[in-house]
Amino acid sequence: MLKVAYEDLPGLAGREIGISDWVTLDQAKVNQFADATGDHQWIHVDVERAKREMATGGTIVHGYFTLSLIPKFMFELLEITGISQMINYGANKVRFTNMVPTGSRVRGRLKVMSVELKGKGATMNYEMVLEIEGQERPACIAEVIMMAFP
Repeated sequence: MLKVAYEDLPGLAGREIGISDWVTLDQAKVNQFADATGDHQWIHVDVERAKREMATGGTIVHGYFTLSLIPKFMFELLEITGISQMINYGANKVRFTNMVPTGSRVRGRLKVMSVELKGKGATMNYEMVLEIEGQERPACIAEVIMMAFP
């Protein structure tokens, strides 16, 4: 984990921060996400049908489940000192570039694109690439915006 002071955030612009630990996305977690969001599409939760009909030979993880791991990976990789709060401001671009077979391990690769100190806070644009173990093409590439306040 990289630890950086609020006032030093601009120095992170253009820098790859690191790669998170792997997280296994098993069927139980996929089912919990389906229950939490109401997205029970068979490609995610019907194991037997997915074995027969999916090219992956099984269910796949929800794209938004993968996307929802970004804060976990962000906080695992970067600690900003001297702040009172951070908020998710949104995303400029999100692309789901590969299916994640249930049972796969994923991790996040964080790169800070830009940082702007303005007014009473900082806006940080960063890219998070969600990688799938053993696959060349990532699950998701997202350009995300975070705001930090001293």
